[in-house]
Amino acid sequence: MARIILINKPYNMLSQFTDSSDRETLAAIFGKSNAETAGYYPAGRLDQDSEGLLLLTDDGALQHRIADPKNKLSKTYWVQVEGECNDQAITALRDGVALKDGTTAPAKVTFLATPVLWERPVPVRTRKNIPTHWLEIEITEGKNRQIRRMTAAVNLPTLRLVRVAIGPWRIEKLQPGEFRFEEVHLPRTRKRK
Repeated sequence: MARIILINKPYNMLSQFTDSSDRETLAAIFGKSNAETAGYYPAGRLDQDSEGLLLLTDDGALQHRIADPKNKLSKTYWVQVEGECNDQAITALRDGVALKDGTTAPAKVTFLATPVLWERPVPVRTRKNIPTHWLEIEITEGKNRQIRRMTAAVNLPTLRLVRVAIGPWRIEKLQPGEFRFEEVHLPRTRKRK
């Protein structure tokens, strides 16, 4: 049995414990010498300007299962975008968007009513004559800044990005900087002869 830590990573925090440029890291939440979380490392990452669910584990095999794009573990985001959402843009997101590093796999995209979220320390910019919309986007890949690049490619720049789920794990009621432990039952692997 393995354990994971589910954390709501705050805006403007790195998904790591140290940084040579003295930016805010996970150490601000857990402390630099917290024995309870010693040996835990992020399974995947979330950009500094993105918020939401980040998983940490002390089990290398589990970390690989979660983070490796080959395992197609879904990741669900609530995304505030700027501009007019039209059928062409939504269809492009659903079908796959051509980026510089290749075309993305199809995504599940639905319109979302404005979610009730915590306040962000740096407010999202708004422009009087340009509408904003919320989308729920589910992907199974992990290209660098993928959601932001996908929405930009269809002329819907991302204003706010919150990851709410990774596979079966959901952020639920965790507030920024809060975390909880969960047990994970891994299937047994058969020994090769």
